[in-house]
Amino acid sequence: MTVAAVIPHWNRRDLLQTLLPNLARQAHPFDEIIVVDNGSTDDSVSVAERAGARVVRLERNLGFAAAVNRGIETATEADWIAVLNNDVMLEPDWLETLVTAAEKDQAWFATGKTLSASDPSRIDGAFDAISRGACACRCGSGKPDGPFWNQPRRIRMAPMTAALFQRRLFEEIGFLDEQFESYLEDVDFGVRCALGDRRGVYEPAAIAYHQGSSTWGQWNKYSVRLIARNQLLLTAKYFSGLPSWPTLAAQLLWGLLALWHGCAGAFLQGKMAGMRMARTLAQHGPASRNNFDAFVRESEQTILEIQRQTGFDRYWRAYFWLLGL
Repeated sequence: MTVAAVIPHWNRRDLLQTLLPNLARQAHPFDEIIVVDNGSTDDSVSVAERAGARVVRLERNLGFAAAVNRGIETATEADWIAVLNNDVMLEPDWLETLVTAAEKDQAWFATGKTLSASDPSRIDGAFDAISRGACACRCGSGKPDGPFWNQPRRIRMAPMTAALFQRRLFEEIGFLDEQFESYLEDVDFGVRCALGDRRGVYEPAAIAYHQGSSTWGQWNKYSVRLIARNQLLLTAKYFSGLPSWPTLAAQLLWGLLALWHGCAGAFLQGKMAGMRMARTLAQHGPASRNNFDAFVRESEQTILEIQRQTGFDRYWRAYFWLLGL
C-alpha cells in the first residue's frame, strides 16, 4: 500500500520550508511527495526540490482544483492520495492513524481533526456538510475543541485541507471540477462521492494544524468572488428542481455577511459570473433527483444537530430560523 502526498502551492516558500520537513517526520512515511507549483514567482520550486519533493510546474496559477488534478495524475503508482494545503502541519502519527482507520472501516476516504494553528484549543475543521441552500458548512470551524469532536464517525464529505483518498476514487467519481478553480471544489467532489455512495470516515485521533487563508487572507475580495460564484455552480449542477426558498435564504444571508466584511462588490461580481457559467452546467444534474434530495436533507440535518449540540453560529441560527427549524 503506497501513499503519495499532493500539495497545491503558489508562492509562500516559507510555508514549504515548514511543511516539507514536517512530512518527513511521519511515522508511516509518504512514498512520494508531489508539490504542484501554480506558477510561483518566488523560489518555491527550488525549496521543494531541495527537500526531495517531486515538483510539477504549471505555467500560471490555474487554481486549487487543477493543481490537485495534476498531482493525482502524476501519482500513478500510489494506492492512496493525501491532499494537503501548504499551510498545514501534521502530528507524526497523522498518516498512520488515517490509513488504519480507513482500512478498518473500508472507507473510500478519511480525514482527521484539524485544529487552528494560531489557537489549538479551537477547531479549524472536522468534516464538511451542505445545506439545502447550497451553502457548505465546515463542521466545527471556530468552535472550542472538546468531547463532541473526539468521536469517530462515518462522513459523506471531507475538506481537502488535509485528507486521505483512495486513488481509484478519482477514477470512478471523476477528478475535481476545474471550473471551480479554488473554493468549494472539494464540496462538489464530496457531493459526487455521496451520490455514488462512497463514504468516508472522520478519525479525530489524526491531528493536523491549519493556519488558514494563508494565500489570500480571510474575507479577501478574490476569495469572496470565487465562493459566491461557485455557490451558484453547485446550485446549477445539483439543486435544480428543488424548493428555491432555502437557496434564496442561504444566499441572502451570505451576501449580508459579505457586505458586513466590506466585500459586497466581490459578492455581486461572483454571482454574476456564476449566472453566466451556470448556463453550461444546468444539464449536468445528478442521475437521481430523489437520491440527491435525500442526501442534502440528511446533510442539512447533520448541520442542525451539530449546531444544537455545540452552539449556534450566527449564520446558521439565522438560516434555520428563516426555514422555521
